[in-house]
Parts: sequence; structure tokens; C-alpha cells
Amino acid sequence: MTALIEIPNQSRYARAVSASKKARWAIEADVLRGRTLEPEHKYLPDGLSLTARIGFLTERERRLFSQVQGRSYANIFGLVERYINAKMLELSAEHVFGDQIALEALVRFSDEELKHQELFRTIEQQAARVMPPGYRFLPDPNDVARAVLSKSTWAVLGLTLHIELFTLTHYKQSIEPDASISPLFKDVLRFHWLEESQHAVLDELEWRRSDAAIDAHERERGVTELIELVAAVDGMLQVQAAADAEYFLAVLERKLAPSEAAQVSATILAAYRHQYIASGIRDTRFVEVLRSLITTADFERILQALAPLL
Repeated sequence: MTALIEIPNQSRYARAVSASKKARWAIEADVLRGRTLEPEHKYLPDGLSLTARIGFLTERERRLFSQVQGRSYANIFGLVERYINAKMLELSAEHVFGDQIALEALVRFSDEELKHQELFRTIEQQAARVMPPGYRFLPDPNDVARAVLSKSTWAVLGLTLHIELFTLTHYKQSIEPDASISPLFKDVLRFHWLEESQHAVLDELEWRRSDAAIDAHERERGVTELIELVAAVDGMLQVQAAADAEYFLAVLERKLAPSEAAQVSATILAAYRHQYIASGIRDTRFVEVLRSLITTADFERILQALAPLL
């Protein structure tokens, strides 16, 4: 009888499969349950929206400020999952004639990302019905996906792990403890978090697998491209932050002073950089994985490049 060959990390892929089966949920039956977003609820907690930085807003205006950001928060997650799904499908092909447990884990990952995209599209439709007209989400998911996927697998997986980990941090540290936000919006992010928890494990496994297959020169190029990807994310955030500030100011029931309007714009951009860049780069697990793959010099290069955004 031929001895079984132990496949590295197979048990971690198997645990991800098991977790996926246990966490499995359906959009209508488990998340929505016949509920809709209500105009009197906040969508994001103050710790993410940075609403507390703007002292001149009324309670109603602060709620709208949270809703605008929450709407873009859902849309941005739906957008990034477009490229993540494409990458996972590509990586799953590398396991077709190998580790079938890893293949199942990545196929489940892809299926869940498609479901998440549908969930966030549904939430956008609900938000459109209860919020004033005029909101615009400007980034095109396909254009963003093509731009991200033009980079090396090493860089793409680094960005992906960064995103998955800050998703988990946002929910556990800011969203779950806040009793004042929309129960439905919180449930959307809770069920998203349930499946993202094992996605982060798979991101790390695939990033390490990719890293093991490249040389130092390719890894250094990957670091450069990771910096470029984060800079591209910031460019997207600047565009959407400007659009969201314009929308917020346009639908307010009063006209703010120019200095107040400028503070609103600056706070939205600061909030988006906090949500999508700083909270990931500062995540303990992300830093641990990143530092285990690259040299100290390259780690310092990343910090220096991203310092203006942090």
C-alpha cells in the first residue's frame, strides 16, 4: 500500500471548509428576514465614520453622515469582492490536480464572495429607497478588478489579506458593540464577518504558498506593487469621498459655512483612509504575516510610502 503523503497546511484548509459549512447562511432567510433599512437609523458607528470630529452637526445630520458613509462602505465591499472572487477562481485552478481539500476551500470562498456581492447590491437598493436622491458610487467594479489583477499574485494576495483582516477588526471592535446602528445593517456586516473569518485564513495560506514559489527579486517587485495597489485604493477613496461630501452637503436642509463644508469633506476622506488603509496596515496579524515574508528594509519601505495616508 502506498503511504499517504502529508500535504502542508492541509489541516488548515480542512478547518476552513468545516467553518464554511457551519457558518453557511442565506440572504433572505438569515440576513434580511423581511426587514428593510429605516431612515431613522445610523449605518456605521462613530468610530468608523469619525462623526465625533464634526461638532456642529445636529443629531439628524450626524445620522445622515453615517448613512452616506455606510452606503459607500457596502458598495466598496461589493466592489473589492469582484476582484477577490476572480483571483480565488484563478488560484483554485492550481489545486485542481492536487489538494482537493484546498480546492474545495477556495471554491467555497468564491461562492461566498458571489453571495456577498449580491447581499451588498441588495443593501444598495434598499438604501436608495430611503435616502434622498443624488447619491453616486463612482468606481466601476470591473475596471477596479482589471487594475488590481494586472499586478502580481503576491501583491494581490497581500492587499486581499489586508482587506479581509480590517473587515474582521471593524466588526468586532466598532460595529458589534454599537447598539445605536441599524439592526439590519449590523446583521449584514455580522453575517459578512462570519464568512470573512475563514477567508482571511485562506488568504494567508495562499499568500504564503505564492511567496514560497518566487525569488527575492520577484518578492521585492511584489512589495512595490503592493504599495502601488494601496495608493490606487487611496485614489479611489479620494474620488468617492469627494462625491459623498458633495452629496451630503447637497441634501442637508441647511447650507453650511465654507469652513464647515471643508471640514465635512476632510473628515469623510480621513474616515475612508482610516477604514480602508490605516486599520488594515496597523492590524497586528497583517503586520505579523507581512514581516514574516519580507525584509526589514522592505517593511520600512512600505511604512515610509504609506506614511502620508496614515
